[in-house]
Amino acid sequence: MGVEVVAADVVPRFEVETQVKMLMKFAFSLGLGLSLAVIPAQGIAALQQGAKAPDFTLNAAQGGKPFSLSLKQTLKKGPVVLYFFPAAFTPGCTMEAHLFAESSDDFNRLGARVVGVTAGNIERVAEFSKSECRDKFAVAADPGAKIAAKYDTLLQRPNQPTISNRTSFVIAPNGTILLSYTDSKPQAHIEKTMAAVRAWKARQR
Repeated sequence: MGVEVVAADVVPRFEVETQVKMLMKFAFSLGLGLSLAVIPAQGIAALQQGAKAPDFTLNAAQGGKPFSLSLKQTLKKGPVVLYFFPAAFTPGCTMEAHLFAESSDDFNRLGARVVGVTAGNIERVAEFSKSECRDKFAVAADPGAKIAAKYDTLLQRPNQPTISNRTSFVIAPNGTILLSYTDSKPQAHIEKTMAAVRAWKARQR
């Protein structure tokens, strides 16, 4: 009798403990999944390879000199390396500008043009194009991140203005996206876009 009572008592407890552990694991996995869902995925942008790049015209500057930049017109000269960055004169964006400036001549030799677009500190775009982009490429102001929204590169921040993620695209002259790459760290953007431009150039032979 005693054994039967113990056995009858132990089994339900074991089952309950097992179920509780499973529920805890599920809750933890769900919570972790939800938390990761709000973090931009490295190497991924919403507008993917093969999509048509939305056309735009924005106020821009190169070497401190303002002008109106049209994507359609720029594509007539060759592929465009279009990179969105959060804000001018922030540490990561300054580093990225330096890296693109250092590689700008290499992009040009391959027939490509670099264009930066930002929704942050847009009143300083002309200054940024001269001091940090080193006169090498154009930088366009995107008020309200409206163009970033068309490219699905928005970075939403609680109680702060909307800006863009750090996202780079390589766009073929016909407007087709050849590369779409998102990463908060700036270093890989130059490597990824250069490889895509070189692959495009090789196909033209």
